[in-house]
Amino acid sequence: MNQDTICALATANGVGAIGIIRVSGDKAFEIVSKIFDGKDLTTVKSHTVHYGFIVDRKSESRKVGKSSDFSDNQQPTTDNQEIIDEVMVSVFRAPKTFTAEDSVEISFHGSPFIAKRILEVLIKNGARMAKAGEFTMRAFMNGRIDLSQAESIADLIASENEASRKVALNQLKGGISREISVLRNDLLNFTSLIELELDFAEEDVEFVDRSALMNLIQNLKFKIQNLLESFKYGNAIKNGTAVAIIGKPNAGKSTLLNALLKEERAIVSNIAGTTRDTIEEVLHIKGHAFRLIDTAGLRDTADEIEAIGVKKAREKVAQAEILVYLVDAATVDFKEDLETLQSLLRPDLKVIVLATKIDEILPSHDNSIESVFRDSIQQDFDFIEISAVENHNIQDLKNELSSYVEQLKSEEGNVVITNQRHFEALGNALHSVHQVEEAVNSGITTELLAYELRNALENLGEISGEFTNDEVLGNIFSKFCIGK
Repeated sequence: MNQDTICALATANGVGAIGIIRVSGDKAFEIVSKIFDGKDLTTVKSHTVHYGFIVDRKSESRKVGKSSDFSDNQQPTTDNQEIIDEVMVSVFRAPKTFTAEDSVEISFHGSPFIAKRILEVLIKNGARMAKAGEFTMRAFMNGRIDLSQAESIADLIASENEASRKVALNQLKGGISREISVLRNDLLNFTSLIELELDFAEEDVEFVDRSALMNLIQNLKFKIQNLLESFKYGNAIKNGTAVAIIGKPNAGKSTLLNALLKEERAIVSNIAGTTRDTIEEVLHIKGHAFRLIDTAGLRDTADEIEAIGVKKAREKVAQAEILVYLVDAATVDFKEDLETLQSLLRPDLKVIVLATKIDEILPSHDNSIESVFRDSIQQDFDFIEISAVENHNIQDLKNELSSYVEQLKSEEGNVVITNQRHFEALGNALHSVHQVEEAVNSGITTELLAYELRNALENLGEISGEFTNDEVLGNIFSKFCIGK
């Protein structure tokens, strides 16, 4: 258990109906009791709530209100103390608390000034301000949660859509931990036997069936690869899918953005080059987040500012998962569009070609846009005719975006990797498993085989925190808010 007691504001900064300050540590009850006029918190039962006042005592000569609750109109007043606020105090005794330590939560009237004063008197009486993520770090250090669960708490707080909330909650409930634990236990059994062989190296005895080990390796490779492949879906859930809206000037990019968002977010004008910079907005479709990026129209231009916008547009395409390329349906010559689109393609890019402004096409217009693009573009793409002004087929575009994310789901399991650190650790583990496979196939010495097995175990253990270091922990928890 930690010897010092920490405190911090647990609710958001700013004015609110109620604010909450958390206190955790060996002396939590003792410290809060010094500033609380109500029941003696050192003697009350766990998971109980108590009414009283937070006070700043000028001296310890007189304390009131420790033997009984206050009535609605009764307030403690002495010359030796200043009343800060009327509060409700919740008491939680170790180990059944978030940090697995003695903990107190003070609910006060949500004034930033009151919060500041309560924290001041807590620190004056022996507590210290918590560092970023220190409450969660203590929960990890005290064994209540593992490292992947700790990280999922931050993801849950940061979740902005239904899908990210569900994935983070599943991880908090131990989804990744259970999956990794099964993999590690299987590998640990074989590693233990290989280590045992080292003790009998002179007798040339094998305790491990090499064929059974190879079966385990194949199973590990399959499961780890599935987890790695889930990262693309997990990243889309956690960070949203980047959608670059690209096309020539006046193709209807800004009009499309406004239609998708159902608000006048971007300036729409018949003047070419109106959009000089990128405009980014988030659109939620069926629980998934899409980061829509409206860009400058792609063309050669002598305008220095517009040229910078065109360059940034190409950079956004390079970072995007989905390219929505707009082509004016009334155009007769698509040569420039085809050349531009071809220059933006890459194998991992989802491409949707939109023929825009179909409401402006005359009945006599020869509309064979799709066939022109199919004949010229080798990469697969989806084609949709739209009118953003009349909201025609906008829902079809939304469905296409949503289906892209849904197709990323793995059918092999419910565990989804959303954390870059987990992804890298799994990649290292897979590399180690391949090394073990090569070691077995080449008949390598038992000592070197044990080394490769330990590497694989450590890489898997990094995810749950069984193998880690202070630098990694500091980096993880520094990203948390103070008070969590």
